[in-house]
Amino acid sequence: MTKKRYLVTGGTGFIGSALVKRLIEENYQVRVLDNDSRGARERLKGLENKIETVNADIRDAGAVNQALKDVDSVIHLAFINGTEFFYKMPELVLDVGIKGMINVIEGCMKEGVKELVLASSSEVYQTPSKIPTDESVPLSIPDPLNPRYSYAGGKIISELLAINYGRKHFEKVVIFRPHNVYGPDMGFEHVIPQFVLRMKKLCGTNKDKKIQFQIQGTGKETRAFVFIEDFIDGLMLVLEKGEHMGIYHIGTTEEIAIERVAFEVGRYFEKEVALVPGKPAAGGTKRRCPDIKKMKKLGYCPQVSFEKGLMITAKWYAENDEKQVIL
Repeated sequence: MTKKRYLVTGGTGFIGSALVKRLIEENYQVRVLDNDSRGARERLKGLENKIETVNADIRDAGAVNQALKDVDSVIHLAFINGTEFFYKMPELVLDVGIKGMINVIEGCMKEGVKELVLASSSEVYQTPSKIPTDESVPLSIPDPLNPRYSYAGGKIISELLAINYGRKHFEKVVIFRPHNVYGPDMGFEHVIPQFVLRMKKLCGTNKDKKIQFQIQGTGKETRAFVFIEDFIDGLMLVLEKGEHMGIYHIGTTEEIAIERVAFEVGRYFEKEVALVPGKPAAGGTKRRCPDIKKMKKLGYCPQVSFEKGLMITAKWYAENDEKQVIL
């Protein structure tokens, strides 16, 4: 029996490229749509003869329609991620997010694609009313004047579009909400790579054993980080076993304080860290941790400890800092 042919939008991004590699390993047919504005084609190096690629903007309806021809399912990841972009380019975040979602849905309807898998985000909760946070907790945009919520707003709208078109026009719509996925080559606009690069720079100018390290907030704020390999394991389960109209959190249940992230990064560089608290980012949340009971029922069991995953990630960034592009 021939395996499914997937279209992966945003397939040269951090999560997208890891997913493409896994799909190929498991003998699925894969087509990738990306314009590499945030992704990098080199992430798929070695797969050129095993995948189809469409170099196009997700906002180009004609290109999206063409990419959807003769596929069985679309996994829609194309979006602008990275907290710095939310604050600096909110209109672009919304433009790509909403136009892209509409183009994917209309393209699926035109080309007869009956399965849609949508990447949402933990950001849709802003400050969750319950920790651990299950999939039924209300979604929230507390302040439309804060540009940070361009991302969460775009994701919430995307979910609404997928669900409501899914009732009539799709046989299967599944939504997954990643919770702080990290790993090598994840981009440079996130807390772990930023800590690593800043620590490396400080180590170059400060030979003391203890490093004064500035952070946003107190350092007591928490996140539940999931290593990219564990995340892809979870996503593959969602593809295989996710229910129509199902929403799934993919992450871990271990809350990690941001101060611990700084201490672990310092440990990689063999430095002690003295935290210097600062003003928190406007619109940030103090705690974030998913309830993953639904995923566990599908057989999900994360394996990579935060310490191990962070060391792998820190090593990559320490050795690849020249790849950073300044906004």
